[in-house]
Amino acid sequence: MAGRRVGILGIQGAVQKHGRLLEAAGASSEIVLHPEELETVDALVLPGGESSTISKGIERLGLLEPIREFVRQGRPVLGTCAGAILLAKRCRNHPVPTLGLLDVTACRNAYGTQVDSFSSGADPGGDSGLAGMRCVFIRAPRLEDLGPDVEVLLRVDDWPVLVRQAGVLASTFHPELAGDPRVHRLLWA
Repeated sequence: MAGRRVGILGIQGAVQKHGRLLEAAGASSEIVLHPEELETVDALVLPGGESSTISKGIERLGLLEPIREFVRQGRPVLGTCAGAILLAKRCRNHPVPTLGLLDVTACRNAYGTQVDSFSSGADPGGDSGLAGMRCVFIRAPRLEDLGPDVEVLLRVDDWPVLVRQAGVLASTFHPELAGDPRVHRLLWA
């Protein structure tokens, strides 16, 4: 990732923690809040937070089509927790407008409320380089109805928690809270 510039959508979420992980992985980071700022970055991170607030912010800032075009151009994107919801083609359990870039259904708050937050080890399956990954879940979504081109990279209790479809990565957990840069390194894997 050396020399790569990664934008972090700055509407909500642990923006600085994502920035620190990207720097640990060898990339530089900058906050993105306007369409023209997407032109200066090689990849994009959509952090967690509250998905309806972030969705409204994307719309208000005129970022919906520019983010879609960013991905159509083949530039990688990572969505964590609420970011994963926003990448999904379909959303249920109080649905929000999404970007429709990942062939999954995201079920919002599938694990419960804030007090039901937890962390867990994950099953990487195969040789993904993610063995020992600690996953922090906060009002996390569950990914269901995965399309045929969606690759599962990590599971917890047999549910997919990290998936990839072409250059789109979605994590239902918060890798930035565990301080492990391996998920961010997958942007160019």
